[in-house]
Amino acid sequence: MGTLIKLFKNNIRQYGMIIALILIMILFGLLSGGLLFEPINITNLILQNSYILVLAIGMVLVIITGHIDLSVGSVAALVGACSAIMMVNMNLHPVVAVILSLVLGALIGAWQGFWIAYVRIPAFIVTLAGMLLFRGITMIVLEGQSIAPLPEGFQKISAGFIPDFSNMETNLVALLAGIVVTILYVLSEVKNRRNQQKYQFETISSALFIAKMVAIAAVINIFSFALASYEGIPNILILLAVLIVGYSFIMNRTVMGRHIYAIGGNEKAAGLSGVKTKKVTFWVFVNMGVLAAISGLIFTARLNAAIPRAGTNFELDAIAAAFIGGASASGGIGTVYGAIIGGLVMGVLNNGMSLIGLGIDWQQGIKGLVLLLAVAFDIYNKNKRAV
Repeated sequence: MGTLIKLFKNNIRQYGMIIALILIMILFGLLSGGLLFEPINITNLILQNSYILVLAIGMVLVIITGHIDLSVGSVAALVGACSAIMMVNMNLHPVVAVILSLVLGALIGAWQGFWIAYVRIPAFIVTLAGMLLFRGITMIVLEGQSIAPLPEGFQKISAGFIPDFSNMETNLVALLAGIVVTILYVLSEVKNRRNQQKYQFETISSALFIAKMVAIAAVINIFSFALASYEGIPNILILLAVLIVGYSFIMNRTVMGRHIYAIGGNEKAAGLSGVKTKKVTFWVFVNMGVLAAISGLIFTARLNAAIPRAGTNFELDAIAAAFIGGASASGGIGTVYGAIIGGLVMGVLNNGMSLIGLGIDWQQGIKGLVLLLAVAFDIYNKNKRAV
């Protein structure tokens, strides 16, 4: 029990948000009469929040370095508009349009990264200017009108599902995917535990470890069964999984990840230690531009149209997801998984409040209060550790 309490205290932000997510889901599940847990609603949760989760992955890296990016919603709108123009007006193949859109996102990120990293203009100012600039350009290129419809192949980015090879009512691919993910997760955790024991790190008891494995395996397979009961695995879920695993690996297992954390912890000390702080900051914003482009493509594909007001408030949702998921307002702290949990908290709140009929005014107020409490909790813990 003492080890369990210590483990929870050392990871209170992440475990606290996971517990909060579970409680929120149970609450809205009861209030909605079980509608929240319907297979079609679970699938919709993924589709509705995918573009925010993609932004949250990039945003948490920006926040870890001690910066902020207010322009991501406008960048997503501009990239979505340009992709639609390329596919509809210029008749380019969707694959070519997607590649060029990602290049555009990288160039926008490089533009902002240059001013922030090398000219040393505060990120708040640069990205605020970018938010206004790219929103204006979006209005200009679209001439205030929507562009639709888009090619069917492009729409499948957000609306498509992994094909099933069986004739069963329940999607067999989704069920098998749940089993495979469970096996891979258990093997990974067992390997990590053995490595920790090999180097005599403190580990939780065998009984608690097994209980943890059983609980997580149950969640994975219940989730896969819910997907299998509807249309199966959405294409966008595969993209999200690749991004989450890839960026978690970069942040936890690579030199680049350690340098990002070092800059957020103390930029001057990191520079004296040999970290190329300007270069790392520059590439963090290039990365944010690419992820904003991906988010814009996902949103445009889901709407099947490019609209002038696309991406409105995306930056606020992404920033909220990062902070709620454990990122520190002062930089140096945060995880990709935490940002995803924060994004899911916001997504479930939005979905649950809509299901029970709460108006948009109540939804905005409650989301703002949740964000304020999350940041206040972070500052409280930081002050407590400093004492």
